[in-house]
Amino acid sequence: MPSDDLLALSATELSRRIAAREVSCQELMQASLGRIEALNPRFNAIVSLREPEQLLAEAGERDAELARGERRGWMHGFPLAVKDLSHAAGLPTSMGSPLSPRSPARTDSLHVARMRAAGAIVIGKTNTPEFGLGSHTYNTVFGITRNAYAPERSAGGSSGGAAVALALRMLPVADGSDMMGSLRNPAAFNNVIGMRPSRGRVPGDPEQELFFQQLGCEGPMARTVEDTARLLAVQSGFDGRVPLSSPHALPSPDELSLDGDGKGLRIGWLGSIWPELPLAPGIRELGEKALETFRTIGCEVEPCTLDVPREHNWSAWLRLRQLLVGGKLGAYLSDPKLFAQLKPEAQWEIEQSRHLDAASLYQASLYRSNVYRAFLKLFERFDFVVAPTAQVFPFDAELHWPDAVDGVKSDTYHRWMEIVTPFTLAGLPTLNVRAGFGEGGLPMGLQLAGPIHADLDVLRLGHAYDQACGWGARRPSALD
Repeated sequence: MPSDDLLALSATELSRRIAAREVSCQELMQASLGRIEALNPRFNAIVSLREPEQLLAEAGERDAELARGERRGWMHGFPLAVKDLSHAAGLPTSMGSPLSPRSPARTDSLHVARMRAAGAIVIGKTNTPEFGLGSHTYNTVFGITRNAYAPERSAGGSSGGAAVALALRMLPVADGSDMMGSLRNPAAFNNVIGMRPSRGRVPGDPEQELFFQQLGCEGPMARTVEDTARLLAVQSGFDGRVPLSSPHALPSPDELSLDGDGKGLRIGWLGSIWPELPLAPGIRELGEKALETFRTIGCEVEPCTLDVPREHNWSAWLRLRQLLVGGKLGAYLSDPKLFAQLKPEAQWEIEQSRHLDAASLYQASLYRSNVYRAFLKLFERFDFVVAPTAQVFPFDAELHWPDAVDGVKSDTYHRWMEIVTPFTLAGLPTLNVRAGFGEGGLPMGLQLAGPIHADLDVLRLGHAYDQACGWGARRPSALD
């Protein structure tokens, strides 16, 4: 099979063909490495790539296992590049920072270990901004990752490398992580699928702090909703070392089904969530056009509002994020030389965290609780809610971040991603699906969210919508 045709297959179809020995793991690895060699110098999605000879040898071992009737799992023989915030044994975890150690990780992060156990071959890492801060993937270690559809534009972030690698068919699936849209935003910017699962669905690192770290989580990314669901099934599952991990099991990747349509389902359209939240021209209109696709598959759609003050949501977000970022990176304050090497946005987060106190953190948690309760009220009326994934289209890759949205100046480096924060605070399963393309052919997405632990329901509706919308057929011009 020609390599272009092979790389265009869905991960679900690749897994089936590999298991049936219709496609070899070495064929897939050779095709992926060829695509990376051809396009990665321009787009900079993959970093810390391992030697091709080693990777082809490992792929050959996977083929030999299949010849003996041994299949490790759904990802048997898949090339996988791990987001460079997570550990992959044998590779450095740079986190996009010159301050990170360059020694190879000794062990895998938990979700990486699960993907490796399912048969994936780790080929390298995907690029990320420094310490994952900011929804634009650039750093002083590896440089800028460029948008798959418009190389002069941002890939989003912090899972920008993963999203671009998917869009350019370098990888069949990818792992991402998401605190402030870090998985949803780059998926939207690169016309792929990404899911921030319910809180606890994909357990965090059992060797890290276990209780405060509830804003960020790992999740799946792919080019189809079906592939996204199967990767989530690989990554998820209760782990007793992570006490807040979810006991609600998903079907195995090979048994999982997303059959169904939207008949009779009620969708609440949140629009910009708050009337005063700015959106770049064209984003609301794309979202409203996408609502017609939901209607064509049988959904009932009505506008709705989230009954929580915008300033309460933002106040909770700032303080809880500063608690986590300041807690992780605050030690750099003790060494002025090291602190000066951090990017300004990281310095700002750390400095702001020094002003936190018990009263402000408790108030932030109360506000966060109110955000969750506001969604509960909506789910009394609706099965799902929908909102745009981002407030701006992909912007100039040479910028650090957009300083204004539709003429409204940004007062922080991340204010332009405010629209994702209530879903994070509430811990809801939230899937980025394709909304289409704006002026200049720039991609945009929609956040499709459901009640806590309704991950499969969200994926089923997302699958029906994605099949109907047809936007997945639009490939980057670099593939032509």
